Amino acid sequence: MTAPARARGLIDVPHSCAYSRVKRRASLSRPTVHDIAREAGVSLATVDRVLNARPGVREKTIAKVHAAVERLGYVRDTYAANLARQRQYRFVFILPEGPSQFAQTIKSALQEAYASHIADRTLLKVVRVPQQDPHAIVAALQSLNVDRLDGIALMVPETPQVRDAVSRLKDAGLAVVTLVSDLPNSRRDYFIGVNSVAAGRTAALLMGRFVRSGGEILVVTNSMRSRDSLERRLGFDDVMSRDFSDLVVLPSIEAYDDPARMERVITEVASGRERLVGIYSMGSGNSTLLAALRRSGRLGELIVIAHELTPTTRQALLENEIAAVIAQNVGHLVRSALRVLRNICDDLPIFEAQERVRIEIVLRENLP
Repeated sequence: MTAPARARGLIDVPHSCAYSRVKRRASLSRPTVHDIAREAGVSLATVDRVLNARPGVREKTIAKVHAAVERLGYVRDTYAANLARQRQYRFVFILPEGPSQFAQTIKSALQEAYASHIADRTLLKVVRVPQQDPHAIVAALQSLNVDRLDGIALMVPETPQVRDAVSRLKDAGLAVVTLVSDLPNSRRDYFIGVNSVAAGRTAALLMGRFVRSGGEILVVTNSMRSRDSLERRLGFDDVMSRDFSDLVVLPSIEAYDDPARMERVITEVASGRERLVGIYSMGSGNSTLLAALRRSGRLGELIVIAHELTPTTRQALLENEIAAVIAQNVGHLVRSALRVLRNICDDLPIFEAQERVRIEIVLRENLP
C-alpha cells in the first residue's frame, strides 16, 4: 500500500489474480478500467457507463464488461471515483447538550477527524440537543434540511417520538447510525458502540472483585430512558445476583442531568446508609457525584466504578478516587461512524470486524 493510501485510511481488498493474459498474470499491480476495456474489447467510455449503471449500453456489452471485471478481479476505488466526480458527503452528528464531558470528547474527536484524511470531502455539523426532552430532540431533527444532507449520527435516548423521527429521516433517503446508545426498535441502519450489556457485566465483575465484604451498591445514571443505561443495569444485575449475592444492589437513581439532584441524592445516601460499599455510575455527571462524595468524607472508603474516560474520570483514577473506568475508544467511534455513513451512502458493504468497538477497562496503572 502506498503512503498516500495509508494516509487516507484505505484498505487494499484482496482480488482474484486469474488474468486471461500471461502478461497480466505476471503483474503485481491492481487491474484498472483500462485493463477492463482491453479485456472486454470495448472503449473506456463504455466501461465507465457500465460501471456507473448509465443507460445506452446493450445488454450483451454489459455482460462482456461484467465478465471482464470478474475475470480480472477488479475492485473499484470508491475514494478515487468520488474524488473524480467531486462527491461530497454531508453529515450531522446529534449529541447531548449540557456539561457532558463525554459528549465533548466526541466533538473533539470529530474536530480531529475533520482535520485529517478520514473526513476528506466531508462536511460535518454538530447539533446539541437536550437529552431529557424527546420533543426538543424531534424538533431539532425536523429542523434539519434533509435535502442538503446525506447522513446523520444520533446519540439520543429511545422514545416513540424519536423512533418516528428516524422513520421520517429514512423516508427522506438519509443514512442513519446510532452512537453509544442504540435505537434497536427504530429504522436506523447501524449501531456504533460497545455491547452495553457486556459493559454492565464487566462493571459488576470488577465491583464484586474489588469489594472485600458484603454491603450495598448504589447505581446512578442520568436516565433509564437511555438504552445504554438500561442494558448496563441488566448486565450488572445478572452478574451481581449470580456471583456476588452478599452484595445488595439498590434501585437505580436517575439525576436527569440535574447537578443539584445528583448532589442531593449522593449526600443523602452517603450519610444515611452505613452499609454502602460501592457506587456504580452508569452515565455522565461524575463531576457532581465525586464532589458530593468528597464532601461526605466517604469517597476513600467506597469502590467507585464509572463509564467513559473523560478529564474528570482520568483525574479521579490518578487520585485513586475511582477504582476503574469502563471505556470505549472515542476516536474509533467517530472514525467508524464516518466510514459506515459513507458506505451506506455508496451502497457498499460494512466491514463488521473493523467497526466493532471493544470494551476497555482502564485502571490507574494503565491510563493511556
